[in-house]
Amino acid sequence: MKITLSVNDDAYPLDVEPRRVLADALRDDCGLTGTHLGCEQGVCGACTVLVDGEAVRSCLMLAVQCDGVPIRTVEGLAGPGGEPHPLQRAFSAERGLQCGFCTPGFLMLAAGALERDPALGEEEVAALVGSNLCRCTGYEPIRRAITRAARDHQKGQDGRHLSA
Repeated sequence: MKITLSVNDDAYPLDVEPRRVLADALRDDCGLTGTHLGCEQGVCGACTVLVDGEAVRSCLMLAVQCDGVPIRTVEGLAGPGGEPHPLQRAFSAERGLQCGFCTPGFLMLAAGALERDPALGEEEVAALVGSNLCRCTGYEPIRRAITRAARDHQKGQDGRHLSA
């Protein structure tokens, strides 16, 4: 099927098999390898991207479902000059990055949640973080990073909007 994926404000005209999952199309056809594949069953969350502003497991969504729909991957978080997104800075500051395999999924999950509600409380952040898997950090640094990004944004210290 001929489709066009709109990823990070760029158009990718593709000819894909109807059963091709979005994660494979992003990685193999668009060359955007920041989206990681872990379990390929929608459990780990490493493949999380934003589709029309909603966090989705790209290993479970078909690429044809996303024809013409805005998609944002971890490559689309950095600013136009390459400056890190507030979440990326917070993950670095709070040491929420161990091996880094799960990080793109957590970043996109958090970006979607914070764009909807930049005032997430600690309980909401804990529930959010519990939906993805990490084997290295014990989750506490990831929770601190998301909370820090939200707090810095609320105080106007992040230098840019969380959705920028």
